[in-house]
Amino acid sequence: MSTKSVADAKAGFASLVDEAANGEFVTITRHGKPAAMLVSVEAGEAAKRVMAKPRPNFGEFLMSYPGPADLDRNPSPMRDVELE
Repeated sequence: MSTKSVADAKAGFASLVDEAANGEFVTITRHGKPAAMLVSVEAGEAAKRVMAKPRPNFGEFLMSYPGPADLDRNPSPMRDVELE
């Protein structure tokens, strides 16, 4: 994995694309902090698939645990909350 500043990435963009196409992850920094990542099409598509999968909320996850048979559960639906 290589790390380049925006200015260096501009100057050598073609070589960075080649690195990404070969499976390398290239981090682009702005003011010394990671701002973007250049990856291969395959890695980008894999990330899109993972991010698109629906995930249960934490309450649903906990309620899905089979646990002991004598466990008394409240079957009411989980409520939505706004996190700020």
